[in-house]
Amino acid sequence: MKSFKVADFKAPLREFDQPTPEPQGTQVLIKVKAAGVCHSDLHIWEGGYDLGHGRKPLSLKDRGINLPLTMGHETVGEVIAFGPDVKPTDQGDLKLGDVGLVYPWIGCGKCATCLAGDENMCLTPRSLGVYCDGGYADHMLVPHPRYLLNLKGLDPATTAPYACSGVTTYSALKKVEQHFDTPIVMFGAGGLGLMALSLLKAMGGKGAIMVDIDARKREAAEKAGALATVDPKAGDALEQLGKKAGGPIRAVIDLVGNAATTQLGFDCLTKGGKLVIVGLFGGGATWALPLIPIKAVTIQGSYVGNLRETQELLDLVRTKKVPPIPVTRLPLAKANDALLQLQQGAVVGRTVLTP
Repeated sequence: MKSFKVADFKAPLREFDQPTPEPQGTQVLIKVKAAGVCHSDLHIWEGGYDLGHGRKPLSLKDRGINLPLTMGHETVGEVIAFGPDVKPTDQGDLKLGDVGLVYPWIGCGKCATCLAGDENMCLTPRSLGVYCDGGYADHMLVPHPRYLLNLKGLDPATTAPYACSGVTTYSALKKVEQHFDTPIVMFGAGGLGLMALSLLKAMGGKGAIMVDIDARKREAAEKAGALATVDPKAGDALEQLGKKAGGPIRAVIDLVGNAATTQLGFDCLTKGGKLVIVGLFGGGATWALPLIPIKAVTIQGSYVGNLRETQELLDLVRTKKVPPIPVTRLPLAKANDALLQLQQGAVVGRTVLTP
């Protein structure tokens, strides 16, 4: 089995050749057909997050991420073998040869949070591609068949991003669903933003005003159906947002998550509005604290999504024929190049490794 692992933080990925594993217990062995390259992979590769305000950066090593690690949490693969403890009832509609999307946000499976179906919120996570080996490989082990969602004919490369960027934006959009009759302001027109645009339309939303510093990404958002776009570096960006919204702005989704985007997102909200922060770019908040109660603003974090939401998302994509975001396919051996391109902001849509 060939894989590309983070052997040292901030160092090039290292190629490993090891025997292809045999599934044990309830595990499922898949042959990887597509693995998305996500901004979260950059943070793992770099080893931490900037917390701003002079704080010590958040160390992923201190949070239990051990090296070497095979990244890749947006993975689609073909079922090659089931472990000896997998029962027919465990397999659901999966059989050998089927192609499935891997749900990676796995928890301990025993705590009240996991038992309630919110494994993505577990305090002792076992996320694939983050704490356990993921999809930057030609084969991968999945702990249980329930974490493989049958594609039923969907394209592996364009479906892979639904495991992270898809379910992340779907879950964030559900948090502002009560405001779908007004324009939603979204910061970041990269892979997440374009994904959110297409899902918002499928979910019945009026549309979105996309905010991004990159003219190419704003153009891509306009082509994807954005109501309008704004350059946040413009001196009148706040006024532009108000004018283009045509009324009070009640919901903002920040897919970037830095000091500048959260500040502008907060400032453009009307009284009683809601700011949902998804992005993990880093830094510290700059809001004037009295304005939070004065504006009665809700500020909510949104972290990926649960297994149920991921299945809902795939059903939505299939029934509404949601158009995929732009995807650049690269061979597995180009994993390092894919990370560097993403780091440099050169990717429109998503890069997907196709072993």
